[in-house]
Formats: sequence, C-alpha cells, structure tokens
Amino acid sequence: MLTLVPNFSEGRNRATLDAFEGAVRAVPGGYLLDIHADAFHHRSVFTIAGEAEPLLAAAYRTIAIARDIIDLRTHTGQHPRVGAADVVPFAPLDEEDMDVCIGLAAELGARVGDELEIPVFLYGRAALKKGRRLPAQIRKPGLTRLGELIRTDPAWAPDFGPTALHPTAGAVMIGARKVLVAYNVFLDTDDVTVARRIAKEIRESAGGFPALQALGFLVDGKAQVSMNLLNIDLTSPTQAFDAVAEAARRAGVGVLRSEVVGLMPERALPKEAERRLKLAGAGERVLEWRLKEVVGSQDR
Repeated sequence: MLTLVPNFSEGRNRATLDAFEGAVRAVPGGYLLDIHADAFHHRSVFTIAGEAEPLLAAAYRTIAIARDIIDLRTHTGQHPRVGAADVVPFAPLDEEDMDVCIGLAAELGARVGDELEIPVFLYGRAALKKGRRLPAQIRKPGLTRLGELIRTDPAWAPDFGPTALHPTAGAVMIGARKVLVAYNVFLDTDDVTVARRIAKEIRESAGGFPALQALGFLVDGKAQVSMNLLNIDLTSPTQAFDAVAEAARRAGVGVLRSEVVGLMPERALPKEAERRLKLAGAGERVLEWRLKEVVGSQDR
C-alpha cells in the first residue's frame, strides 16, 4: 500500500476542492483518507492511499483539474508555491516500496510534462539533479524568477515538459519521499516575529533539529510555527512541540494548541497526545487508523 499527498494552491473555493475530491473518489481502488484546506495559506492537502495504478490515475486527474481551474496570476496566500498543483509526492507505507514510488514519480512527471504541458521538477528520492531534493530548493527563486531561470539557464531546465511556466498553472514538483508530518504550533501571541525567531532557531538549516523545516506565520490573529518533520525517527512531533514550547517560554509567551496537517503515522503519536501536545482530535489524525476505517467502509 502506498500513499499520495498532493498539495494544491487552493484552500478557499469549495467548488474547486469538491472537484478534486470527486476526481479521487472516481478512481477504483483509490482511498481518500483526508482533506485539509487552509484558507489563510490558500492551500489544501489531500491524503490518498492505494496501489500504484489507482494513485497514478488520481494524481494525473487532480493535476489536470488544478491546471484548468486554478490561476496563479490571481492567487494570494502565505504558503510558498510554484504551481497550481504545487507538490505531488508518493510515499510508501513500507520503505521497501520506495523504488515503486520513485518509478511512479518519473512516470507521472513524463505524462504531465508531455500531455498537460506543465514543467515538472522531480524531487525527493526521485530527484534526477543535484539541488532538487527539497521543494524549498526549487521554490527558492520565487515564481517569477523561476520562470526566467527555466527559460534561460540550462541548470534550471525542468526534468519534463516545456522550458516555460504554464501561464496559469506554473510548474509542479513531483516526488517520492518518506511519510512526513506537517505540524503546526500556535502561540499565545499575535507577534509573528516570535514565531519567526523560534522557527529559525529550531530548523535544521540553521543548526537546529535534524529533518525539521520551519517557518513563522500570523494565522487568525495568532503566531504560528509551521513545521515539516521530514523524518520522525530523527525529530518527532513531541520533540518539535517541546522545542517550540521551551523557546516560547524563554520569549515570555505560551503555547495555545497544535495541529497536524493531513495524517501522521501511528508511531508518531505519543500517549495522551491531546494533553501532551495540546492536539485536539489526535486519534483522527493517525494514518493507519484512518486507512483501516476507510478501507473497511468501502469494502463492506
């Protein structure tokens, strides 16, 4: 069993989200486990499980919908992005299936580039070029500058598709990676500079925790430390929460709550998570539990 976790640059328009959902549910053998839509970041994350062919079909269909409906020229949102369908990763539940995910990423990338005429960057374990392992490396120039680089610099040529951004859909990053945990901690302050200082302190790129990426935002009037835990065996949600809470304490602020964007592996969930991590509905965020529930209900 594999998972597919496409991130779309749409978190507000219900009709667009419904179109994605309908496309996934129409694929036999595809199990839609979760939809997380965030109006502030203007982004949605879909978690889908299944075998290779259903996931390949679901990925292609949803990328095509994103190309046809989302227009990045009028898009506003806090989350960095390069495309209407921004990142489309395949992630194995069993590490032995990573090679399958790498193959799916390449197959999907070739088809998207050729048929949908969107430039494709392979990332993660599927990356073909140095400096494309992380989405942040591809996003770093910003969308406008990326468009210039694609056209003029051979080092920035996409792996598939045209050497020009799609006029409305931009580019897409398609990859293979381990199951990660997208994890946010909200602080009891509206001072976003506190969240940004904490994010800089704890992220790996600044000498903080391994396999942890972090940014600071102001969301619904509260400072948020937004994190990706790329390897929960190196840095777990508990370790991330404790690091944020301790840094917040030193700054004279408290922690209000935390949230998981999408789902997380069962082994990432500590005992008494609702109290320990101030994580409401923690049991609803567990990948294996949700998979068992959805598969069971569809097979009846």
